Amino acid sequence: MLLSQLTRLDAQRLCHEKSFMQRQQLLDLLNAVQRGETSAHKALERLAQLPFAELDVARVDHHRSLRCGFSEVVFGPGKRADDLVRIVERALKGAPCVLVSRVSDEQARVLLKRYRKAIHNARARTVRIGASEDLKTEADVLVVTAGTSDIPVAEEAVETLRAFGCPCESIFDVGVAGLHRLLHVLPKLRTAGAIICVAGMEGALPSVVGGLVACPVIAVPTSVGYGANLQGLTPLLAMLNTCASGVSVVNIDNGFGAAMCALRIVAAQSERQLIATKTRRLKVTKKNK
Repeated sequence: MLLSQLTRLDAQRLCHEKSFMQRQQLLDLLNAVQRGETSAHKALERLAQLPFAELDVARVDHHRSLRCGFSEVVFGPGKRADDLVRIVERALKGAPCVLVSRVSDEQARVLLKRYRKAIHNARARTVRIGASEDLKTEADVLVVTAGTSDIPVAEEAVETLRAFGCPCESIFDVGVAGLHRLLHVLPKLRTAGAIICVAGMEGALPSVVGGLVACPVIAVPTSVGYGANLQGLTPLLAMLNTCASGVSVVNIDNGFGAAMCALRIVAAQSERQLIATKTRRLKVTKKNK
């Protein structure tokens, strides 16, 4: 019997609560075997397809959420629009929401024609299909930009956070050229679970923010600026050399990468808080006995 072939450790891994697809679909499949509604052989064939779905142009990773806590995001550049549709169709069989990043206008048009309820953020160059369950976090992720020109990169981060149900808020145009604007929103910054700080030009904002708050700060250099900005290299080097301790840095214009980093941080914070709460309740229960 297929059920007996699964070790306890395998079952726990396959049914990890962070994994929407594997938890629900695997439980349904195993219960169907137990009830005699499907054969062990058919279930085995289905399980064989779960690690990834093989197309002629892609291998869709259905186990990403098991390994990393969050499902795969599809990178648009270099892919034909019809290939993107096929990839998304297969990805949606294993995830409640699929995000496609860096889409062209043509790719967005084709995806929106196929998925009428999809959300296209033209500024972020993303298309979001479906919706994830809300991620329970202790505090929101704040996405902060130095200038209005940095908003496209920030919006990519926001769309990524939304794709995985993470509560987030944006604060735009609070760069160091007008430091009073940043100080005005400082109380809000101090409530964040993590801050994504997006800046071009000389890239000074993450260092300032990193010296004012206790939460993790993720710096994103952008290619916004004049000649010596060197298409984002100058702010990248400035952020890597920050004197504010604990500021992490992602690649140039990589709003997506910053959001994934923030997601891991707030998810870990939430999980630790949940464990601490359960431990306290257990101690109270034992004490009352």
